[in-house]
Amino acid sequence: MITLRQALGSEWAKFWSVRSTWWCLACAVVLTVLTSVTLGGATVTDALREGRAGVRVVASEPVISATSFAQFALVALAMMVITSEYLAGGIRVTLQATPARGVVLAAKSLVTGVVMFAAGVLAGAVATAVVYVVLSIDVFGGIVVLPAGEVVLDLLGMGVFYALVSVMTIGVGAALRSAAGTLTVVFMLLMGLPLVALTTGNETLVDLSLRMPMFAGLAFMDSTQNLTGGPMPYSAGEGLVWLLAWTALAVAVGHTLLRRRDA
Repeated sequence: MITLRQALGSEWAKFWSVRSTWWCLACAVVLTVLTSVTLGGATVTDALREGRAGVRVVASEPVISATSFAQFALVALAMMVITSEYLAGGIRVTLQATPARGVVLAAKSLVTGVVMFAAGVLAGAVATAVVYVVLSIDVFGGIVVLPAGEVVLDLLGMGVFYALVSVMTIGVGAALRSAAGTLTVVFMLLMGLPLVALTTGNETLVDLSLRMPMFAGLAFMDSTQNLTGGPMPYSAGEGLVWLLAWTALAVAVGHTLLRRRDA
């Protein structure tokens, strides 16, 4: 029987053997940069228009906010890690080589999580640098700053967020097998349902939406610029707990259905 170490090697080779991996990673970087500069520019412009003296904008803050949109490039990549095998029939070969289905799911989750962590940190670092270079000039009031300690923590937080959301996507993909179904469900979990719940104004639904994966991630990353219009109503630690809980639930469901069904 193939061990986890051998399965990791196999999944790592498969991950990097297709061009879609590189395209998705490139799109994630470009989307992060463009969205970050746009959001950062809007923040700086508003501050200048309102004449808020002494305001300082950390260059990585708009990058954190950009994760709400850029995450879907990496979600698409994570989705393909498992659903493409069902589409092409390669999952039969994978499961014949590694009959222990929990090992297969663990290997896919670990490889995807590690790559997405690195991709999140890299994309965040590039976007932060661009935001600082573009928006720290005098014409924008010089209010964008780059404190090393805060920026490093923000980048690590982004990496963790992308890693967990991607592993959650692996779990959903294992459960649904379909690329379209996986993308739809993950989109609804991350953005669709939370935004719909927010628009209702119902206190219970709003509280629930703020504890779904995307808002939990924003809370974990300590975002003050998010779709709620203000800081999250709970701590970064609680945000991480909620994000971990959603990820664990998705992987548990995916593992259960993967074990019970034929390839």
